[in-house]
Amino acid sequence: MRSNRAAVRAGLSRAATLSLLAGALALGTPAAHAAGHPLRDPLAGTRPAWATAGADRGATSDGTRMSARVYLRGRDAAGLAAYAKAVSDPGSATYGRYLTARQARARFGATTAQVAAVRAWLTAAGLKVTGVTQHYVSVTGDVAAAEKAFGTQLHDFAKGARTYRAPAGTASVPQELAGAVLTVTGLDDAPHRVTHDDRLPPPDTVFRNAGPFSSLYGSNTASTLPDAYGTKIPYAVKGYTGRQLRAAYGAGTRTGKGVRVAITDAYASPTIAHDAATYAERHGDAAWRTGQLHQVLPAKYTGTKDCSASGWYGEETLDVEAVHAVAPAADVTYVGAASCGDEDLLDALGKVVDHHLADIVSNSWGEVEAAQTPDLAAAYDQVFQFGAVEGIGFYFSSGDDGDEVASSGTKQVDSPANSAWVTAVGGTSLAVGKGDTYLWETGWGTEKANLSADGTSWTDFPGAFTSGAGGGTSRTVPEPFYQQGVVPDALAKANSADGNRVVPDIAAIADPNTGFLVGQTQTLPDGRRQAYGEYRIGGTSLAAPTVAAVQALAQEARGGKPIGFADPAIYARYGSKVYHDVTDDPTGSGLAVARVDFVNGYDATGGLATSVRSLGRDSSLRAVKGYDDVTGVGTPANGYVESYRR
Repeated sequence: MRSNRAAVRAGLSRAATLSLLAGALALGTPAAHAAGHPLRDPLAGTRPAWATAGADRGATSDGTRMSARVYLRGRDAAGLAAYAKAVSDPGSATYGRYLTARQARARFGATTAQVAAVRAWLTAAGLKVTGVTQHYVSVTGDVAAAEKAFGTQLHDFAKGARTYRAPAGTASVPQELAGAVLTVTGLDDAPHRVTHDDRLPPPDTVFRNAGPFSSLYGSNTASTLPDAYGTKIPYAVKGYTGRQLRAAYGAGTRTGKGVRVAITDAYASPTIAHDAATYAERHGDAAWRTGQLHQVLPAKYTGTKDCSASGWYGEETLDVEAVHAVAPAADVTYVGAASCGDEDLLDALGKVVDHHLADIVSNSWGEVEAAQTPDLAAAYDQVFQFGAVEGIGFYFSSGDDGDEVASSGTKQVDSPANSAWVTAVGGTSLAVGKGDTYLWETGWGTEKANLSADGTSWTDFPGAFTSGAGGGTSRTVPEPFYQQGVVPDALAKANSADGNRVVPDIAAIADPNTGFLVGQTQTLPDGRRQAYGEYRIGGTSLAAPTVAAVQALAQEARGGKPIGFADPAIYARYGSKVYHDVTDDPTGSGLAVARVDFVNGYDATGGLATSVRSLGRDSSLRAVKGYDDVTGVGTPANGYVESYRR
């Protein structure tokens, strides 16, 4: 969450400020201030961009209740970022010298004096401290108290058709606390929720794919349907399984033995253990060992209606089954967030870092960059940096709406995939042939045209854009060191002459038309019974756990030594034969598949819909030779896993 006075109220009273002076030396910040009016230090990014003068609808009532989180900067924020970079860079003498969670807290975490000073300041302002973690202090109170604490007025602002509370100016903290406070969230109350990046209808009612299918790419030609691109086209595959993905991405004999992978999503599927075990048995994956699948869940869930909680069950199922299919011996820990809100997802990520639950973390969720305010970006980056110094790498799906113009009206990337401290995973269409042979990949981008009423042509072929791998150039994140010299200037400098972060970094299978077969318990159409069933799925929600699983294989090849934040190592291999250099036109002619779908999503009683899906047509994004903003450096090829061998 982020989110009247005629004049700005002072932050702390003189008496309250004096009580903090004893802690100023411990905080390492100046204690000097003007008598009666403590000097303030601004918290950049705490006033959202939509809180403009033109949208201002006046002061929020003093008595309005609210909650907020004050994120702690720690004792050496600059040192944390520097060490995270050094320990992740193969060219650094510090590469791979990870700290334990305890060592990281002792070196970079908040001090006892910092926490005490922050608590005293918030309490003196009239706010009630409701929780203290290693990362933040949470508070509740009324608007008047929040204004006193953060030195800004809170107003109501029009945003779309609704009105939300937000700071009328940049929030600030007393100067002597500048070294203790990273940012504050919750001052605005606009909805701020992420979505899971897959192509999956909510599992409240069963979803099924209609046939015919290809068992392998191109194995079943749609001979009775119209041509596309001058030739007959195949039916979409029924869904690849782990054996085929392992072959495509060069798994060899590696299984991920001894490696721990975590998955974060919201909520938790009540049938995940049964579904994962059933799926593995049916498709020749190794049986799950006792204790191989763990769950770390919150005490209670919130926002289940607003977040469509049941829709997240399929996300967890896909992530768990994909990781196990590609890295069948890896331990998997599912960490469920209490809701789809950023603060709850940050808590889930924090659990992974604070307890070092895994070395590799797959995350198939996000939101458009414009929706993430700088306060939350700072909170996310701090967690990712702590993870990096501990040898933990975070992998985020890049999104399923291409350049986001069709869905948001603005060309932009997704977050947290835009963070310079995570590995952003793009998507491809994958063709696997006989003998599990890798044939080719395109950048994932789909255009759809329906079969004409008389069945003799495709209407308005190739049709409209429906979905594709997210990517492009960030407007807010500077170009990271590892992308320099690899990412073309035309992309890096698209939004700034100084260069910005470009997404993604690496890619894997995502197109639901060449997707993965997943097994899940769903509600049957009668609404009274549930049953296990299987269906084809895609999205960068598939790409992220696939790459995370490949990284588990690579970590095994490395003798179990964590790879940590992987981007510097991934870019160091750029241009070598360990990547498939994916383009939109791998065969020299247009590519498409035919799909037949149930109109109602589960059986033929509502009729069938036949369409052609063109491949390699991702909005304004293009997969080309070399680095591109659909597939990054490419996809793992034979040799990638073993390139990490020590």
